[in-house]
Amino acid sequence: MQTAHELFLHELADMLDAERRLVEALGEQAGEASNPQLQKAFASHQTQTEKQVQRLEQVFEGLGAQPQQTECKGLKGLLEELETFKNAEQPSEDILDVFSIGAASKVESYEINAYESLINLARDMGHSKAVKLLQQNLKEEQATLKKMQGFARKIKPEQSGMEEEEEAGERKRASNSSRRSRRAA
Repeated sequence: MQTAHELFLHELADMLDAERRLVEALGEQAGEASNPQLQKAFASHQTQTEKQVQRLEQVFEGLGAQPQQTECKGLKGLLEELETFKNAEQPSEDILDVFSIGAASKVESYEINAYESLINLARDMGHSKAVKLLQQNLKEEQATLKKMQGFARKIKPEQSGMEEEEEAGERKRASNSSRRSRRAA
């Protein structure tokens, strides 16, 4: 790789792979979410992501280039993290919803940074049509991140687990108090 144009095409292909992977992942997340609003948000973002794939394909067409086969390792890792959590931890539905919101926020942050880099490269090379298409994707990703942050404030697990820790703390304090009383006597 020797030119900014080659780098741009490489990064664009990476993002195309990321968005294609997300289309599938968002469908799964919509099906697994227990909260109806979250299900709807994931399904809506899946439709939006399909349009983002189309915009990326339009950028390639506008440049007269074909996307190279590539694997977006960054996004693949984030999706693997979610799968590993689901399989290894076997979370309750409400805990999976909370984790999925966090995972979606990580993905959106990753995408926002990737689109900002692509826009800067496209702008530097004078690809104005590409800039417009990429900015549209960026704005959607920023809006989705805000939506996920709103869900994070609103959706809480039914069992926080703090009850068990509080009980253990009370038992420890009682035990320490009992020991002090015996020592004093």
